[in-house]
Amino acid sequence: MVKLSSTKTNGGKQRGAGFDPSNRFERIHIEMEPEGSTPGVTALPILRTEVFHDESRSVVTENKSPDIGFRFSLNPYRGCEHGCTYCYARPTHETLGMSAGLDFETKIMAKPEAPKLLADFLRRPNYVCEPIVLSGVTDPYQPIERSLKITRQCLEVMLECGQPVELISKNRLMLRDLDLLKEFARRKLVSVSLAITTLDEQLQHEMEPRASSPLGRLDMMKQLTAAGIPVRLLIAPLIPGLTDSEVPSIMKAASLCGARSAGYVMLRLPYAVKDIFLDWLRRTYPRSFPRVISRIREIRSGQLNDSQFGTRMTGTGQLSETTAKMFRVFANKYGLNNVISPLDCSQFRPPSDPSGQQTLF
Repeated sequence: MVKLSSTKTNGGKQRGAGFDPSNRFERIHIEMEPEGSTPGVTALPILRTEVFHDESRSVVTENKSPDIGFRFSLNPYRGCEHGCTYCYARPTHETLGMSAGLDFETKIMAKPEAPKLLADFLRRPNYVCEPIVLSGVTDPYQPIERSLKITRQCLEVMLECGQPVELISKNRLMLRDLDLLKEFARRKLVSVSLAITTLDEQLQHEMEPRASSPLGRLDMMKQLTAAGIPVRLLIAPLIPGLTDSEVPSIMKAASLCGARSAGYVMLRLPYAVKDIFLDWLRRTYPRSFPRVISRIREIRSGQLNDSQFGTRMTGTGQLSETTAKMFRVFANKYGLNNVISPLDCSQFRPPSDPSGQQTLF
């Protein structure tokens, strides 16, 4: 694991997690006390974002989950500087010997070889073209992408060979690549899902400290749709007792900005995500804490998590059914019940071989 670089210090922007929870795969947990701290007073140090070279030899992952609507995904980064308190991907850092808390959002594993590895994958003789999602776990447009440009380079590989792509993000940095996305759209090779959890600027800043603001995401949606790029609103996660009341206003705003369809994912709290989110909620919105916990348990059969296919995305019970009905009503009202046309896979041609070797077909 080679360290690539460090970004500037915190610059006043908070982190999402308030601590580093114990790693369930590690026998020893070391908890550092901030230098110069006063006993009984919590004070996090200013943390730098460190970026490390991920030496993975493959970057395209095959999904086998029946309730996820894609087969292949590509993740240019592991860990995410956005620091969303609810992020289901946090426990993936535990398999690296790190924490799902502050480590997840300050120690980012970047894959600079991703464009080459992607081209190698697309060059496989048995590859049959279908859309690839960028990305299925952490955000491909998190802040470090501004300088590393790994996502952009992967898009360049895809565009060259006519590979369709579905993008998922909550960062307006995507607009940097509008030149590429316009060409993808002209050839019917791209769709975008933009995640909006809340329109409340204060709540968003506290819950997703380094992601783009709600207004920034709506502006991004407007610019993408104006460029002919099909955009889907994704309310993910929908947090019962905290953001569920905003569903109608979020859908209306997205509709006015050109979104064609919408979907949602109900909050679940696996492994260390539970400790991080509950700690954040207790500190930040103590009055809402009992209501939110009660409603999460109501849709999760008394638990805080559900890993079962078919119910993990939506929950179960009366509250879950009521939410689904409400979502359908407002999707119909605001014209977000459209099906985005399938992307065109017929244009695909394998990337050229850098060695100059010609293909037979």
